[in-house]
Amino acid sequence: MTFLTVLARDWMVRGWLAVGSIALLGCASTDAGATSRGGAQWADLPGAAAKRAFEVADFYRCATVGAPSLAPDGSLAVFGVRRYELASGKSWSELWAVRPDGSGLRQLTAGRNNDTDPQVAPDGRSIAFLSSRSGSMQVWTMPLDGGEPRQLTRSTLGIGSFLWSPDGEHMAATVELWPECGLDEGCNGRIAKGLEGKLQVRVADELLYRHWTSWHQGKRTHIALVDAASGALVRDLTPGEFDAPAFSLGGRGFAWSPDGAQLCFVSNHDAEQASSTNSDLWVVPIDGSAGARNLTDANDGWDGGPLYSPDGKWIAFQSQATPGYESDLKRLALYERASGTVRYLTERGGFDDMVEDMRWTPDSRELVFQAENRGRNPLYRISIAGGTPTLVLRHGFVAGWELGARGEVLYAHRSVGEPTELFVASGESRRALTSFNAAVASEVDIRPAQELWLDGADGRKVHTFVVTPHGFDPSKRYPLVLNVHGGPQSQWTDAFRGDWQVYPGKGYVVAFCNPAGSTGYGQDFTDAITGEWGGRPFDDLMAVCDQLEALAFVDPTRMGVMGWSYGGYMAMWMQGRTQRFRCNAAMMGLYDLRSFYGATEELWFPEHDLEGTPWTSELYERWSPSNFVRNFSTPSLVITGELDYRVPYTQSLQYYTALQKRGVPARLVVLPNAGHWPAWHEMAFYYNAHLDFFHEYLGGEPAPWDITAHSRNLHLESR
Repeated sequence: MTFLTVLARDWMVRGWLAVGSIALLGCASTDAGATSRGGAQWADLPGAAAKRAFEVADFYRCATVGAPSLAPDGSLAVFGVRRYELASGKSWSELWAVRPDGSGLRQLTAGRNNDTDPQVAPDGRSIAFLSSRSGSMQVWTMPLDGGEPRQLTRSTLGIGSFLWSPDGEHMAATVELWPECGLDEGCNGRIAKGLEGKLQVRVADELLYRHWTSWHQGKRTHIALVDAASGALVRDLTPGEFDAPAFSLGGRGFAWSPDGAQLCFVSNHDAEQASSTNSDLWVVPIDGSAGARNLTDANDGWDGGPLYSPDGKWIAFQSQATPGYESDLKRLALYERASGTVRYLTERGGFDDMVEDMRWTPDSRELVFQAENRGRNPLYRISIAGGTPTLVLRHGFVAGWELGARGEVLYAHRSVGEPTELFVASGESRRALTSFNAAVASEVDIRPAQELWLDGADGRKVHTFVVTPHGFDPSKRYPLVLNVHGGPQSQWTDAFRGDWQVYPGKGYVVAFCNPAGSTGYGQDFTDAITGEWGGRPFDDLMAVCDQLEALAFVDPTRMGVMGWSYGGYMAMWMQGRTQRFRCNAAMMGLYDLRSFYGATEELWFPEHDLEGTPWTSELYERWSPSNFVRNFSTPSLVITGELDYRVPYTQSLQYYTALQKRGVPARLVVLPNAGHWPAWHEMAFYYNAHLDFFHEYLGGEPAPWDITAHSRNLHLESR
């Protein structure tokens, strides 16, 4: 064994229980792979009844531990810890450090600042991190052996992200600027000030004029070369009318070559950006001696996440083959720098789950990569020569990770029943390095999930998580809430989140499954939703509900459904297609697919999934909930955000209007400052609004705060 193999271990005895056509896999912090027969049954966990039920406020008592950054010699891990204060509506992030053996845990920064993205310097003597403590996001540094943070950059452009050069002489940092100004702060400042004037107007001459929560107004993201000694922005490494790196919701947008002479970045230079996913890998010398060069021009699908090998011979990256399909299989690819050739280490027909991240082993002979798989995101190892990947680590949801100096994996871990902590895994052992959430876990009943493999449509199995309520008694019957995931090409995972705890804390069974279209079960299963938005996924969900209703502890007369984004669409679709639910909650949902197409921004998404435009594809009409208003009858909660440009909030307004005109009891919640993903304090209202809604129609316990008082920020005062 040339590297490490960390075997997945069960933390509870697990087994199979036949319930009609249901295969039941009981687990707390376990994985869906290995099983042992006998013993599993629907029963509450020992000691759970002695704790109190989970409340919305408890979710915000939990700290969120971020991904580790390792010192070059592997002797120290630095990471962020996000905290929340519900009463004041404030959140902040502290920086901490710990050795891989668990010793020396200490806090590095304090003061309730937003200190994020810590990176140990190449010499191992200091760290750099992002902080808004000066009023805008800038790079700060501080010595690891003690001392106060020092502001490094002072650019009026602000810093979005950064990365040390291997020699520590420079940093690459992302900034937002107007391309005609480059790094000229005076020029950028003049335009910014002008846009704040009395006349407020937005002008566009091309699509993708706004994205997620903001209008472009001609602004772009570029990568600047930063002098690591002075903090000065030396050079715009990616000039031009394109974002570099390309917009991404996560992942690596740029990387340094080992000799520090070259930067590889991700950028899409296609003319029609709104319909293109064709991001490529580009390389540019940092000395400005030449312009950027496209390495992956031959592939019209998406390429991204570059990472140089330690010996400098290779660039590993993720690659999708299908143009315009954001959920095509992400393959692990290698670019050989000497020859300019590309080859793929994972492909359809072999390992066909989404590759999400990777790290090189020190000898440059192997890669450890992360992939979505059956409700989790385990790590695998593969040789650069190819072959079958080998499992390295499977442990709930791995939220960020690094390879240690001796082959160990340091990672942030969470599961349905466990808030985030930092862990280390080596060989066949793993253990927690932190215990930030131990006090909450000792006091509050944080519910784990059971896992079912249910019969879906056409005989396919549908992976389903079930969380039972606080004080669970299998001889009683409880209301059930089905939560449909968004994406739609994504997966519910074994990960700690508010939805899985606040509703069971009030007496509900919560079920969340991965129907056709989900990732993590092979690319064919993911592709099954194409052209079938209201078809195969709906059929799977109805089949799942049939079997959940058969569980002795589920009250089939008190079932509700909720969903976000595509899940919100599915809730709206179900409104016109079934009367099996007592209530229906739709968040940021798609109601009228024709008008959605005309107002959203990433047009590649509907053009692929609905196989064309509204004037070339009949699917916009076939799968539009707006065509079934005559069937609307289920009481509804509708939640949306005015800054949601992915699924414009007018979709929810149209849906709410139809409900009201049909005489269906409905409540509309509009968050004026929220985009597709509301802020954490807005999410507290989201949970409260759902609990109030479910209490009225499903009969669980009351919401913690009065909705009217909460909407006026008087809820804590009234309590």
